[in-house]
Amino acid sequence: MNRSKESGVDRSKHVGGSGETGADFLQLDAADAPPGGLTDWLARRLREAVADGRLPAGSRLPASRVLAAELGVSRGVVTDAYRRLAESGQLAGRGRGGTVVALTPAQPPAAPQDGPLAAPQDVPSPRPAPVLFRADPGPEVFDHLRGTPARIDLTPGLPDLAAFPRAAWLRAERAVLDGLAAHDLGYGDVRGAPALRQAVAHWLARNRGVRADPDEVLVVAGTAQALALLGRALERAGITEVAVEDPGSLGARQHLAHWLAATPPVPVDAEGIRVDALRATGAPAVLLTPAHQYPTGVVLSGERRRELLGWAAEGGLVIEDDYDAEHRYDRPPLPALRAELPDRVCYAGSISKLLAPALRTGWLLVPPRLHDAVLDAKRFADLGNPVLPQLVLARLMESGELERHLRLLRRRHRRRRDAVIAAVRTHLPTATVHGAAAGLHLMLTLPEELGCSDTELATAALARGVKTQPLSWHARLPYPPGLVLGYAARSPGEIAEGAAVLGELVRRAGRRPAAR
Repeated sequence: MNRSKESGVDRSKHVGGSGETGADFLQLDAADAPPGGLTDWLARRLREAVADGRLPAGSRLPASRVLAAELGVSRGVVTDAYRRLAESGQLAGRGRGGTVVALTPAQPPAAPQDGPLAAPQDVPSPRPAPVLFRADPGPEVFDHLRGTPARIDLTPGLPDLAAFPRAAWLRAERAVLDGLAAHDLGYGDVRGAPALRQAVAHWLARNRGVRADPDEVLVVAGTAQALALLGRALERAGITEVAVEDPGSLGARQHLAHWLAATPPVPVDAEGIRVDALRATGAPAVLLTPAHQYPTGVVLSGERRRELLGWAAEGGLVIEDDYDAEHRYDRPPLPALRAELPDRVCYAGSISKLLAPALRTGWLLVPPRLHDAVLDAKRFADLGNPVLPQLVLARLMESGELERHLRLLRRRHRRRRDAVIAAVRTHLPTATVHGAAAGLHLMLTLPEELGCSDTELATAALARGVKTQPLSWHARLPYPPGLVLGYAARSPGEIAEGAAVLGELVRRAGRRPAAR
């Protein structure tokens, strides 16, 4: 028996007697349905709304009883339509939370249809879409990349967000609120909450060998804002050129380039940045990631540190992005450059890789001669970070909770690092792995005779549900093709599955002659 009773429903009147047969929800009108096809009609209309974005992921649908009453149909029609979309993964029941949209189908960038990565004939081709992985990405590319869904996200830069210490954060938040006076809810110090500036000073002394007075610490909205504030301050001081590592972070380069006239590339080798090449650029300042160079993973060697500090002592300025410094597995700790030459080093750190990027909290230390200009830039940018999260973070830092969380992350990240290395060896035997001793990502370089560009490879991978970054995004000087793989946020099983997809695509590309 069909419990929907489609053929026996009188749709001429609303069950409440008003004569209306339509719902405000999606402007549905049961009178539009063909005879005997109510469930098919409703399921189709719901699918269309999910596909075109009128029902984005997370949207809550009306209760089946409510929608049935508004449409003047039996409740079974609505529950059957909801069930069909749930079976296809588009809806999910959340108990008392109701029925919500679980998946918004997106159109991934299409793999090349005629090139070396064209899908086999028996595999349906993905729908065409704008190419995300262009060879010359603009500043909006990371917004688009973050907003593009993927079954397996191996993009670099994300910690294990599922490991966020919610219980510890809630305890600290309650303790902060219990002790908060009314005046503490007013505008805060533009430099940051005194409690957090002191906690950061203690953290840096314990973990990075940096001695700093809390008054030297400026709380910022992550490393991105630190670079923006420095860009403004340096321009004000007459410095319009900052050299950058190559390969080096595309995002960091874009932030500096927004404020400065030039960011000349300086090659990186197995010991880190080449200081002789830095001198040859004539740039008065340089941006570095010495603890775990992005993306190669190289640690700045002792000899190069001495050369670099010599260059800085002669008048150069170092911007030290202490990227991934805490996430180390197979190497001893190294002090920050700021610990050795504080008057010539601007130091930027962040909580994004320790807790979550969503907190948008970091810190910046600059030499005295830049302090007022940077502080002015911060003041006119936002009057300071939100105070309450700063106080909660300060409590986590001072209580030892953050160190405990870091120890947990190291164990978990090490297992995932080992999993991605094993998967690469199995599925990508021609790839060379770089930067495995620390950090949350690996860099893979591929054979020069690969039959496609690494942007084409990343595009084809995304069409197969695996998201990564092409190495060429981060290199302006000649460099082998490759990929940058983040592994911290994925399970070992997902990592292995993603590597298998990449391996298949590389093998397929290798069967064709390299593009000229």
